[in-house]
Amino acid sequence: MANIFNKIIRGAIGIFEGGLSQEQAAWAEETYDVPVSAKADIRKLAAEGIVMLKNDDALPLCGKKVAVFGRCQYDYFYCGYGSGGDVNIPYKVSLSEALHNCIEVEINEEIDTFYREKSEKNPPDEGYWGHWPFNFPEFIPDEALIKSASEKSDAAVIIIGRAAGEDRENKLSKGSYYLTDDEIRLLDAVTASFEKTVVVLDCGNIIDMEKISSYGKKISAILYAFQGGMESGNALCDVLTGKVNPCAKLTDTVAVKYSDYPSSKSFGGKAYNNYTEDIFVGYRYFETFAPEKVLYPFGYGLSYTTFKIEAVDFKKNENDIQLSIRVTNTGKVAGKEIVQIYCEQPSGATSTAKRVLCDFAKTDILNPNESCTIIFNIPLYTISSYDDSGKTGFESSYVLLEGEYKFFASDCVRDGTECGSFSVESTYPIVKLQPVCSVKNGFDRMIRTANGKISEEPVPMSNVDLKERILKSLPKDLPHSLDKGYKLSDVKNGKITIDEFVSQLSFKELEAITRGDYIMHSPLGTSGNAGVFGGVLSSLRVRGVPALSTTDGPAGIRVTKKRSLLPSGACMAASWNLKLIERVYSFIAEEMKECGSDILLAPGMNIHRNPLCGRNFEYFSEDPIVSGKCAAAVVKGVQSKGASACPKHFACNNQEVNRNKNDSRVSEKALREIYLKPFEIVVKEASPKNIMTSYNKVNSVYSYNHYDMVTTVLRGEWGYKGNVMTDWWTKHTESPDFPGLRDNAYRVRAQVDVLMPGVNGRFGSTKHPDPTLFETYEKDGGITLGEIQRSAKNVLNLCLDYID
Repeated sequence: MANIFNKIIRGAIGIFEGGLSQEQAAWAEETYDVPVSAKADIRKLAAEGIVMLKNDDALPLCGKKVAVFGRCQYDYFYCGYGSGGDVNIPYKVSLSEALHNCIEVEINEEIDTFYREKSEKNPPDEGYWGHWPFNFPEFIPDEALIKSASEKSDAAVIIIGRAAGEDRENKLSKGSYYLTDDEIRLLDAVTASFEKTVVVLDCGNIIDMEKISSYGKKISAILYAFQGGMESGNALCDVLTGKVNPCAKLTDTVAVKYSDYPSSKSFGGKAYNNYTEDIFVGYRYFETFAPEKVLYPFGYGLSYTTFKIEAVDFKKNENDIQLSIRVTNTGKVAGKEIVQIYCEQPSGATSTAKRVLCDFAKTDILNPNESCTIIFNIPLYTISSYDDSGKTGFESSYVLLEGEYKFFASDCVRDGTECGSFSVESTYPIVKLQPVCSVKNGFDRMIRTANGKISEEPVPMSNVDLKERILKSLPKDLPHSLDKGYKLSDVKNGKITIDEFVSQLSFKELEAITRGDYIMHSPLGTSGNAGVFGGVLSSLRVRGVPALSTTDGPAGIRVTKKRSLLPSGACMAASWNLKLIERVYSFIAEEMKECGSDILLAPGMNIHRNPLCGRNFEYFSEDPIVSGKCAAAVVKGVQSKGASACPKHFACNNQEVNRNKNDSRVSEKALREIYLKPFEIVVKEASPKNIMTSYNKVNSVYSYNHYDMVTTVLRGEWGYKGNVMTDWWTKHTESPDFPGLRDNAYRVRAQVDVLMPGVNGRFGSTKHPDPTLFETYEKDGGITLGEIQRSAKNVLNLCLDYID
C-alpha cells in the first residue's frame, strides 16, 4: 500500500511541478550519446572527489579476489534528490556494473548473486518530493555465506549509502545520520570473518563516523564517496583498484559526535536560528577551541603515495603575501597533491579563528621523485577580520590586528610547513565599509578573547536608518517617451542607448520584464524549463527581447531530454580541482546550447553550517574560500560558451525545514566573513550574469526584499552589474520602512529584478499580473519609475548577450 500511495503522490507532485506532456515524454525516451571526452572528464572528477580516510594496506585491490557487500552496489545513490539532482540521465554505472567490467579484480559470485537477486526482488522506493528516502533497507547474507566468501576472497568491501534531498533535512536518527541496526550487523558479521575490510560511504552529506571508527583495525580502509553522478561506479572502481590514485580532501570537518558541532544547538528551528557560533563554523571552531573533538580534520585525505611540501620563498608586499611552495612525490606511485595555505591569526579586539584557509592549489600528476613549484599571491584583505562592534577603533572595517600572522603550507588544516610570517605593530583598517543587515533580535555569540580563550558577548545591533539610505540613492526616472519602434538589437548595434530603449516601454511591458512567465515548463521556453523571463509578452518579443529559458542544476541540466548527471557539489569540492570543474561545466554549456537552455540555476553554494542540512550534497564546503572558488570555476565553465550561470542561494539558506519562512539571525561579522564571502568571491572572480536569492529571511528581512544585501553589498560594494532573481515563489511581504510598499514593489526597491517563476505564492494567478508593483507609484514613499526602469535595464542588459 505504501508504494501505491507514493506513486499516487508522485503523480500529483509531477503535475503540480509541471508534469510532462506526451511530446515531452517522447523526448525523455530519446537516446543521448555523451561525448567520450566528456564521459572521461566526469569520471575523472568523480574519482578525484573520493576521499580516502584510512588505508592499512588493504587498498588498492588490483589483482585481488573481492566480496562486495551492501545493496548500494546495485542500488547506488548517484546524486541527491530535488532540483539539484533530478536530471533525465542517459545512463548510470553502479559499482557492481563497474566491477564486473573491471579485469583487475575478481568478484565473489556467491555474494554478488545474493545482492543482485535481492535488489531485483526488492526494488527501492525512491519516494516523492520532499519525502525522499534517507537510505534503502539493507540485506544481510547468512553467516555461512559470509564465512564461505571470506575463505575464497582476499578482502571485503562494504558499501553504505545515504540519500540527501531538497526541502527536507537529514535526521539525527538511525538510517540517516546514524547507521541502521542492519548496517551494524553487516559490519559486525563481515569484519568478524574477513582480515581486510574496506568500507565505502556513498553519501551526499557527512554522517556519523564515530561508530565506524570504533571498529579500529577491523576496518582496514575507508573511502568517502560523495556521490559521483552517472559515472559513480566507474570512478569508485578506479580508486579501489588503483587506476586513479586517491587525491581528494575533506571540505568539512568530521567531528566525533554530532553534539560537538558548534551549530548543533541552534539548527532546525522552525521560526528562526540564532547563529550563535558566529564565525566559528567547522574547522574555525574545532582548531581554535576543540581540536580533540575531531575524527578527521578539514582538508584531510590520504593517497597511495606520499608527498613532501616545502616553503621555497616568502615575501610580504604592500598589499599581499607571495609564497613559493615546492611539492615532491616521495612515494612509489604517481599521484596528485593539494597544497593548502593557512594563516594563523593573532587574537585581539575582534574575534579571529586560530587558522583560516587563504588559498589552495592542486598539482598535476607527479611521478615518483618528481617536483613542481606553485606560486601563491594572497591579498592582505583575505586574512583581514571584520569589526562590527568598533572595539578595534575601526567599526565597520576589515582590519589587520596587532600581532603576528604566520603562514603554513599543509595537506590539511593541521600542522604543516611554516612558510614565513609578518607582524603588525598596531591594528589598522584594510577597507572601510557601511554597517549593513543589522540584527533585529539580540542573542549572544561565541568569541575568541584577546588571550585566545572561548567566551560570549551580545551581538552588536546597529541603528542604521535604512529608509534614509534608500531615499538618498534612488535612481532618477528616465523620461517616458512614446513608442519609437526601437528594437533591442538597436542597442546591441550601438544605434541607441539602453536608456532610450527602456524609455519607450509601456508600464505593462516594464511590469512583465520584472517577472517570469508565471509557470514552470513555460511554452515560451525549452521543453522542461524551470521558467522563462525576459520576452514574456508578445509586444516585448516584437521589440526583439528574447524569452530566456532557465533550467535547474547544478548536477546537470534538468530538462526533458536526456543529459549528463554530474558529481554532486560536495564531490566536486572534495576534488579541489578547479580546472577540471571548469572544464566539465564548459561541456555542460554545450549541452545547454543543444537543449535551448539559456541559464543554468547553478552553482548551489551555501555554507555547510550543519551536517544535517538536506541540501549539503549540492553545496561545496564549510569554508567560504573553497565554496567561492569552486563556484567561480562552475560559473567560468558555464559562461565560457555563451550560456549563463546563476549562483544560489543568496544568502544563509543553511537549512531546508521551513526554508520559506525561517529567519537566519547572524552577526554582520559572520555574515561578511562566512556567509556572504563565497558570493563575493564568485562575483569578483567569475562575473556571473545572474544571482538567485534565497527563500529565507536574513535578520528578519526576506532575502528577496533585502536592500542591504542586494543593493548596498552585492551591487554597491562588489560592483555586481548583472540580473538578480528570486527563488521559485515568494511570500507576501510589506516594507517596514515604507508602509504600503509590498510584494513586487518591495522586491524591486531592493533591486531584485525578476520574480520567478512569475507569481507571489505558489497559488498566485497565472493569468493576470500582480498589481503590487505599481500600486504605490507616485505616492509618498512609493515605488518610482526610475527603480522599475533600473531593474528593467538589469534584465535587458542580460538579454543583450542572447542577441546575435
